[in-house]
Amino acid sequence: MVELIGDERLDYLLAEDLRIIQSPTVFSFSLDAVLLSRFAYMPVKNGKVLDLCTGNGIVPLILSTRTKGEITGVEIQERLYHMAVRSIQYNKLENQIHMIHGDLKDMPKKFGNNKFDVVTCNPPYFATTPQKDMQNINEHFAIARHEILCTLDDVIKTCSKLVNQGGKIALVHRPGRLIDIVELMRKYDIEPKRIQFVYPKQGKEANILLIEGIRGGRSDLKLLPPIFVYNEDNEYTSEIRKILYGEKD
Repeated sequence: MVELIGDERLDYLLAEDLRIIQSPTVFSFSLDAVLLSRFAYMPVKNGKVLDLCTGNGIVPLILSTRTKGEITGVEIQERLYHMAVRSIQYNKLENQIHMIHGDLKDMPKKFGNNKFDVVTCNPPYFATTPQKDMQNINEHFAIARHEILCTLDDVIKTCSKLVNQGGKIALVHRPGRLIDIVELMRKYDIEPKRIQFVYPKQGKEANILLIEGIRGGRSDLKLLPPIFVYNEDNEYTSEIRKILYGEKD
């Protein structure tokens, strides 16, 4: 059994046969995090993986089905951290996934030379807005969505410090920040290697960007085939149903 607090619920991750604790009053995971978990390169057997801005643990949970390596998640919001810890315990993954309650900017000092093979992050998407515009926004949502406690520069600089030379960094973000991300990656010695755009449906503009880079890598960028979320009947495409529900082709 797992302890649920207040308005928490235990949701299914159907494709992975796992469960995760969620709450409507804190930031629940979205398709973005699931796509990042499937996009990022993973060492199959060994290796060390770090997930920053881990929220309620969605990315580490999914990654645990793709690698036998050690996974560490970092979350600054205390309630989300505790939800992640309890989800990991419920799924009996304590020996593989470890959570840290802290600020990602403090992690390079914490880990020192103990670097990671892969670093993933689903960071806040939006630059901070004037305080008057933030007054009616739930604090948990605001921190998850807006660059209040960390900026894009903070995220990419930290990723670069934490990943091994030749290691991989994968991010999910908004397409409108692509140029910013590429410039910051190169500023911190990360060469973009793979990009994939996700579209709500055919004929619409992309609204999700997946990007992976290699620290100290050579320039050789690949644009992967696009992902479409909905078909013409406004139902999930077969690709998305496979990702979310584990359905076969």
